Amino acid sequence: MNNPVHSFHIPVMGLAYTIDSPFKVARFGINSVLSIVEDRLVESMRNYYYQQANEPYIPITSQEDDYRVRRITDYLDLMNRTVQGQIDTLKNAAFETGSELVKYFEMLPDSSKLKSLYNKMAQSDDQTEKARLEHVLRSQIQPGSIDVNIMTKVDKNNLDKDGVVVDNGSDAIRALEGYAKSTLTNSSIIFSAGLNPRLFNYLENCPGFDAKGPGEFDKKVVIKVSDYRSALIQGKYLAKKGVWVSEFRVESGLNCGGHAFATDGFLMGPILDEFKNKKDELVNALFPLYTNALQLKGKPVFDEPHPIILTVQGGIGTHEEDQFLRQYYGAASTGWGTPFLLVPEATTVDNDTLGKLQNARQADVVLSKASPLGVRFYYLKGTTAEVEKLNRIHHGRAGSPCTEKHLVTNTEFTTEPICTASLQYQKLKLAQLKSLNLPAHEHHRLTAEVVEKECLCVGLSNAVSHVYGVPFLKKLHAVTICPGPNIAYFSKVASLAEMTDHIYGRTNLLTGPERPHMFVNELTQYLNYLKEQLVDLDLLDKKRVTYVKNFCRNLADGITYYQQLTPNVDESPAAQEAFSRGLAEAENRLRMLMQEFLPMLVAEAV
Repeated sequence: MNNPVHSFHIPVMGLAYTIDSPFKVARFGINSVLSIVEDRLVESMRNYYYQQANEPYIPITSQEDDYRVRRITDYLDLMNRTVQGQIDTLKNAAFETGSELVKYFEMLPDSSKLKSLYNKMAQSDDQTEKARLEHVLRSQIQPGSIDVNIMTKVDKNNLDKDGVVVDNGSDAIRALEGYAKSTLTNSSIIFSAGLNPRLFNYLENCPGFDAKGPGEFDKKVVIKVSDYRSALIQGKYLAKKGVWVSEFRVESGLNCGGHAFATDGFLMGPILDEFKNKKDELVNALFPLYTNALQLKGKPVFDEPHPIILTVQGGIGTHEEDQFLRQYYGAASTGWGTPFLLVPEATTVDNDTLGKLQNARQADVVLSKASPLGVRFYYLKGTTAEVEKLNRIHHGRAGSPCTEKHLVTNTEFTTEPICTASLQYQKLKLAQLKSLNLPAHEHHRLTAEVVEKECLCVGLSNAVSHVYGVPFLKKLHAVTICPGPNIAYFSKVASLAEMTDHIYGRTNLLTGPERPHMFVNELTQYLNYLKEQLVDLDLLDKKRVTYVKNFCRNLADGITYYQQLTPNVDESPAAQEAFSRGLAEAENRLRMLMQEFLPMLVAEAV
């Protein structure tokens, strides 16, 4: 298995924003992740990239059997052979200033042995030695991995023509099948949003995920988690089925983009520390279960566990933070998401939205309730999708046409599930609220919660129709985008080389106001979330009160952990002082919130 040439990766973002990132960055050795949940979007990209490849595009229509699986498989295969072709071209290119071959090596981290070899070649005056080194360098070129993401909760059942639920035909399973059938190797599937038993049960029967040898997989399994307990539970579930998890990808609960899954007040630093201290325990818990499952299946077993790596993403913004995560916690790679939304060479963002991202400030990115999944969702205000939503509300037509139906989960008014962002649901729900004759303030609050829901299937896909001019949906062109809070500190549209240089500390792209350390930023998001919970807290709800108390205690423990960690976070005394100051302000704010809303907890602590 190839070792990555870069120490960072580009995580999945929205639906459109990284849908074709591998076409753009894989030839430079950069790993990236695309979402395969929206097959209509995949079909639009097939249309576009077959034209780019000068190959005939043959549509796969929704009237055909297994169209969802076939669209996904074919798109991934097209992507795979295109990237392989790009690598072949790169290997045969000349080492000329400004060439992509030179760009490949110049973007490498300065600590890379390959970068050192490149510098030696560039500085050599011995033409024979120079030619030898050029040959060696070309032989070492490898693509970044083409990875895919499946959000496990996006798993609508599908019906056959007789209205019967199709066995193993749900959205997530079909997406997994499409990936499993692809020609991708040295690739990973990332499962996010928690354990989905039927999806994981299907995975058990996909031979492409079996180990070919010690630590050797064509297709690896990666689980995105927000804490160690989740990693242990999901890892054990899969190990019992003979499926090895090669990577646990830790993402901040609240300092991230897209859907946000707030932990019970557990902060990233303490979470990573638990992974660091319990890595051997995790491996030892999974390996016997995995071995036993292989034996029961009559498959080859291994003398040693396959490697398990830890990667981290969510709110990283500086070279120093990146280095610290890798050196102190042993992260094998760091995920840089939101900043790459400002890199057109890596992501697909339409010009109007790109301008809004450049001008975004902290108040423009909100932890909304816009997602029909009922999960909190980071949301950039002022987008064309928000304008369209508000116009519909103003004209008494709240809700969106539900064309894709990936997020249909509600059966409050219907036998078949419908989406809470749909015209159908919001019309029924608003009529119900009106009939209840609620007090004005309560009616207003509940109405606002209903109409806040927004169609994400279309909004997160539409950038491709603007950027590439490919068809997606007629008359539906509004765009939603979901950056993390980190976007407030990045305002410059950057080249791929510039962003890579920023990550590796060779330049600085931070343009916003003075930026606190990522751990302090996350702590701030948790305090904001806590205040929201406290304002709405019913003190008679004992279960909820207990939850909030534990949340506060975990935050306090996290602050104590960071106070002890301060000397390690940065070599700069000024940075350490700023970190300490941020912690002190957070500690004071936590105390004030507790005194205002939970005086009994303060009394217990005294």
